[in-house]
Amino acid sequence: MNETMVCTVGNVATQPVYRELASGASARFRLAVTSRYWDREKSAWTDGHTNFFTVWANRQLASNAVASLNVGDPVVVQGRLKVRTETRDGNTRTSADIDAVAIGHDLARGTAAFRRTGRPDTATAAMPAQSEPSWETPPADTADDTAPQHQREPAAVA
Repeated sequence: MNETMVCTVGNVATQPVYRELASGASARFRLAVTSRYWDREKSAWTDGHTNFFTVWANRQLASNAVASLNVGDPVVVQGRLKVRTETRDGNTRTSADIDAVAIGHDLARGTAAFRRTGRPDTATAAMPAQSEPSWETPPADTADDTAPQHQREPAAVA
């Protein structure tokens, strides 16, 4: 497929709007992407032109976007770029939309707490629960043991 995939970094400009359609959930919001450059004369960073995109999210991504995003949030959006031109009342307008594949908070500009959605996963539901492996480095006196710590037999107690 010949699609133009883009990855944009910007700020949420409008509150996401959620709609339930016959084809499933859909959400949209405006994304403001401003270029920045170093101005040597001022010895400071300067804002350049701001581009606005309408971001469309579908299905589970739509629900998660509405629950997670607010105006002003720094985000990274990856998706298919769609440029549309339409004429209304004799005026020609061009707009750029992004059909989002992934949306996430920009962790270079803040922190986020991830929470999984409650959607059941049938493939892992039948699997027995596994304990979390220990990621600690073993003490120096057991360095000759090549098995990871979570696979070792417990030491015998006298």
